[in-house]
Amino acid sequence: MRLIPTLTALVVTVALYFLVLERDKLLAFARGTDPATEATQDGADAPAGDTGIAQDNSAENMKTAADAAVPGDDTPPAMGVVVRRSVAQPVDSAVILRGETQAMREVAVPAETSAVVMSEPLRKGARVEEGQELCVLDPGTRHVTLADAKAQLSLAQSRIPESEARRIEAEAVLEQARIDLNAAQKLSEGGYASDIRLAGARATIRSAEAAVAAAEAGLESAQTGIESAQAQVAFAEKEIERLTIRAPFAGYLESDTAELGSFLAAGGICGTVIQLDPMKLVGYVPETQVNRVSMGATATARLADGGAAEGTVSFISRSADPVTRTFSVEVSVDNADLAIRDGQTAEIAVASEGTRAHRLPQSALTLNNDGKLGVRIVDWEGIVQFQPITVLRDDVDGIWVTGPTEEADVIVVGQDFVTAGLKVAVSYEDESDGEDQP
Repeated sequence: MRLIPTLTALVVTVALYFLVLERDKLLAFARGTDPATEATQDGADAPAGDTGIAQDNSAENMKTAADAAVPGDDTPPAMGVVVRRSVAQPVDSAVILRGETQAMREVAVPAETSAVVMSEPLRKGARVEEGQELCVLDPGTRHVTLADAKAQLSLAQSRIPESEARRIEAEAVLEQARIDLNAAQKLSEGGYASDIRLAGARATIRSAEAAVAAAEAGLESAQTGIESAQAQVAFAEKEIERLTIRAPFAGYLESDTAELGSFLAAGGICGTVIQLDPMKLVGYVPETQVNRVSMGATATARLADGGAAEGTVSFISRSADPVTRTFSVEVSVDNADLAIRDGQTAEIAVASEGTRAHRLPQSALTLNNDGKLGVRIVDWEGIVQFQPITVLRDDVDGIWVTGPTEEADVIVVGQDFVTAGLKVAVSYEDESDGEDQP
């Protein structure tokens, strides 16, 4: 009873050995060729970056080869592929971006002081002009504060003449003391005055100098008082000016202004004003195409509601988004009729230099062993080659790529079952009879 499982395991082991370790010899045996000769040919013809795809699909190759074999012919059967003869076409000169409309300016106008609103509110959607009143706040005691500051300024200014007179008087006393000291020194030298008189004259000099210094300090103090009073007046006037909150620019109210009787603290929002003319279109261009977009380039946009707009590129970001690796592009468009609203989805086409490209089905794209994106083409001898490509954009009919020559026979069916350097049997996609081409 145990013999049959043992034999089954042995058979499976042998089969796996030939399929995994002796796969090349097994494939050569199926094709009827010499394993050593085929291995040498494969090593000489196949590029290093494209050697593993056919082996991964060995069962399909064996079946195709067996079906295509002709009795009495010793030539190994060629792998059959379907090819599209593609000719490069001029691609329109637009870089297509996905984005949205955005108001040129949007500001939530804040209060700069705290008070109760005493004006009737303006309703959202209303047109406002630059400098127009949005909210008027209750002044409270601010006018009283201003009057007090002005009184303090007048008082400080009145002290200037008195301080100036004291300084002049002190300077005159100092001058008289200097004269007396000079006379006392001359009399003392002639023996007509005592040392006591000379010492008294010198003391008078020092006293007069101190009086002058005090008078000058009093004058400076009076001037400082004036400057302080002027600052208080300016602050009170500015506080009263802040009671009226005005529109920073012409536009439209996106929200109602603060309601009558409500309290606005400093920093509280009186209302939101947006400017819709001109309008910005903000799109995002991938890093592979950012160099095709230039400042001042003409751009057109198709909006989600069917509307259209035209403008010029006004900004290209120098820093990519860290997540999407795309660059922001802004287009300025006229919106005098306000047909464009803020936040609409838009497809933006930015004019750029045109190019010639191939339009292929996305299924024709493949990767080589190095991970490069490309297509497999067939040359005039029926030999497969791998051609790297650059994707420009896609549409409903396929994908536009550059890389292949002006005319190229691109494999659209079977490209994943052949390798570079392999000779294949070609069938063209547009043929009705399906016969192989030489």
